[in-house]
Amino acid sequence: MNTLPKSVIITDDTMREGLQIESAAISVEAKLRLLDALGETGAKVISIGSFAHPKWTPQMACIDEIAERFVPKPGVIYTAAVFNKHGFDRADRYYPKIDVRRNRGRHSSHVELCDTFARRNYNRSQAQQIAALDATVAAARAAGAEKASISIGNPFGSNFEGPFSHEQRMALLELMIGKWEAAGIPVTRISLVEAMGWNLPHLVRQTLLAIRERWPAVTDLHLHLHNQRGATIASYYEGLMLGVREFDTSLGGMGGCPYCGNGRAAGHVPTEDLVDLCHEMGIETGYDLGKLIEAVATAEEVVGHPLWGHVSKSGPRPRGSELYPRDMPFVETLEEAAHFRKGPGVYAGQIAPWKKDDALLRA
Repeated sequence: MNTLPKSVIITDDTMREGLQIESAAISVEAKLRLLDALGETGAKVISIGSFAHPKWTPQMACIDEIAERFVPKPGVIYTAAVFNKHGFDRADRYYPKIDVRRNRGRHSSHVELCDTFARRNYNRSQAQQIAALDATVAAARAAGAEKASISIGNPFGSNFEGPFSHEQRMALLELMIGKWEAAGIPVTRISLVEAMGWNLPHLVRQTLLAIRERWPAVTDLHLHLHNQRGATIASYYEGLMLGVREFDTSLGGMGGCPYCGNGRAAGHVPTEDLVDLCHEMGIETGYDLGKLIEAVATAEEVVGHPLWGHVSKSGPRPRGSELYPRDMPFVETLEEAAHFRKGPGVYAGQIAPWKKDDALLRA
């Protein structure tokens, strides 16, 4: 049964995962300009980047300067990605301007279904990740945890190991959830986190239905699926139809992964495209689509190349006073297609296919 949500949480990951795959030469001023544009879109939570070691992520070497210099927008919670205690301590110096404490109390565990990716991305084997579960659960129990969250990485397939079966996905979920349940801590949230773009809508639907049937205590589902093979907007649609409320995206589809073999091609669903889809389906997002499109234009200027979104190029569906004029001249280039936000001057001089002559109508 479909259970379309009334509202969703779309987390735009442009400043972190988007910029970490782009040039390290992008200036702090340009990044601050992009962060400012994001703050105008209606986003409720914005990550300013990651407090990562510059050896592995040189694009984030300037994160402290960004943290010091950016001007917060009212009503927006700013956070950052941290991967260890050192990163947490660096980011926490800027509290409450940057709040990395909000997720500190979330009791969670993550295991990769792909052992190769675990070794490449985390420098740990899958077996080591599984072996660490007992200590994670014990620490949560000692802290008085009342619920837990789990995530499995690359659940649908691997560029290094091939496709994974439904039985493999369910077995890993069973193992992880079983550890928490044995400690008397219910798992209420599951994340499917994918870097290698093996998701397909029928596989996502199969997995979500199985989770819902097997673990009714799971009330929150989160999808972070990369889009290198173009199927993720359809996979997100299946998630929406099954009541998923948490999705990760980025402006223009920016993003990627240096560990999976696809680089920038491992981008995300464009934030503006998913927001447009949700709005057309009557689902609230909190975003202003027009300001999102302007933020995409800023992002393209910052990174120095076109991005991969669709709504940012064609505009939202025109209605009422926004309908295109019937006598509009030819529109061919992307620059001309931007008339919906730049005005008719961008297609000035083009020939017009529309004839007003009544004789033409009688011909």
